[in-house]
Amino acid sequence: MSEAVQRRRLAVPTVSMLPRAGDSLSFLYLDIVRVEQDDTGVCAVVETPERGREVVYLPTAALSCVLLGPGTSITAPAQATLGRHGTTVVTTGSGGVRCYASSVPGSLTTKWLEIQARAWAGEESRLAVATRMYEKRFGESGLASSEVSLARLRGLEGARMKALYRTLAKHHRIARFRRSYNPADFDDQDPVNKALSSASACLYGIVHATVNALGCSAGLGFIHEGNQQAFVYDIADLYKAELTIPLAFSLHASTDPEGEARRHFRQKLHLFRLMPRIVRDIQEVLRPDGVEEEDTGLRTKVVDLWDPVVGSVPGATNYAGDLDDDE
Repeated sequence: MSEAVQRRRLAVPTVSMLPRAGDSLSFLYLDIVRVEQDDTGVCAVVETPERGREVVYLPTAALSCVLLGPGTSITAPAQATLGRHGTTVVTTGSGGVRCYASSVPGSLTTKWLEIQARAWAGEESRLAVATRMYEKRFGESGLASSEVSLARLRGLEGARMKALYRTLAKHHRIARFRRSYNPADFDDQDPVNKALSSASACLYGIVHATVNALGCSAGLGFIHEGNQQAFVYDIADLYKAELTIPLAFSLHASTDPEGEARRHFRQKLHLFRLMPRIVRDIQEVLRPDGVEEEDTGLRTKVVDLWDPVVGSVPGATNYAGDLDDDE
């Protein structure tokens, strides 16, 4: 083998070199900018009479999610680059509140989608996954083997959230608090509700990005259903009591609760290492019998062929020889 060929082979990236979903940065919120692709990369462009044209390049390969707020436009080449890098693009309302639409980057494998679909399709398996999700919320195990019904678990979860709201309101000396969200009257709501909506929107975007990166379906929920983000809501609810709700109450006196909620939440993501937790929790609730260390949604083969006997056989292979064997 020539030296030139050896150098080319060493330069070819392997699966282990590719970025993992759990190692990605969290999210980037943009508004009133134009996102485009130039010869260097994807950039956000702002033009003002005072400062002229300002360009900021985006770390697309390391971003999990880009939230596009009002006044934002994106070109097709920029969207394609973000999709190739596995970055989810979410179109949101002002301040990142409400998710209107999102792109789904391609995944190199459907393994976790198949595991999710099988668990969702069976009544017993779906109940088992939903119960494991409640176990993670409550911080205790063994509910799956008990006689506690799903309706009982929903009631316990509701009581837990009421107690949490009451405790945080008392701690921050808020006389009366009621969780409400009215898009038509959002500006007249109190700072806690504004901050909670803003932080929740960011959390949904991050979870959605992780779900897409693993190749799962955002619409196949186990507790929630009837919405294209049902599974996103399932997973996001695992972290609200720890992250978004205490953060929102701490901003009860803020004059900019939406903006501060996004900035503080981004800081907390580094502290709690949320992205690796989301990856691990999705895998654990879908397959509690153990997750292989190298199983991160990235594989060297492009596609398999389904086989009813052995499960799957390698793709990109000509099986014409099998006809001769049968004859």
